[in-house]
Amino acid sequence: MTYISANAIIVGVHALDILGDPVRRRILELLAEGERSAGEIGEVVQREFGISQPAVSQHLRVLRESGFTTARPEGARRLYAIAPEPLENAAAWFDPFRRFWQPHLDALGTELARGRHARRLAPERQADADTADSETEETGTTEPQEE
Repeated sequence: MTYISANAIIVGVHALDILGDPVRRRILELLAEGERSAGEIGEVVQREFGISQPAVSQHLRVLRESGFTTARPEGARRLYAIAPEPLENAAAWFDPFRRFWQPHLDALGTELARGRHARRLAPERQADADTADSETEETGTTEPQEE
């Protein structure tokens, strides 16, 4: 059994408080693709959520001050990037609960693998079926013919 210290739980809950906001989650999704300027983030978030530029700046500040992002100046711009440690802490908070969904995810993975395998075999099966159909049409029977 995994034990998490009281401090880790506090950090995890804090992380979940930060991640509870859909705007901040979207900002982190954008940053998962790579470093972005505040202006680039603002354009996407304003369009998708209909919020003002100052509101986007406030979300960026919360993410920066809570350690989820880093910001570095580049000329007149600020470039933001993800800081992984708070996300790792949030993931660690979920460890005691993974047993509830991990078997279902494993089963899903198995089914997806079976589907991929079936799709790879489908052209071969179709070719075999086409060959059998053409032999039936030529001979008028499904019995193998002697050469």
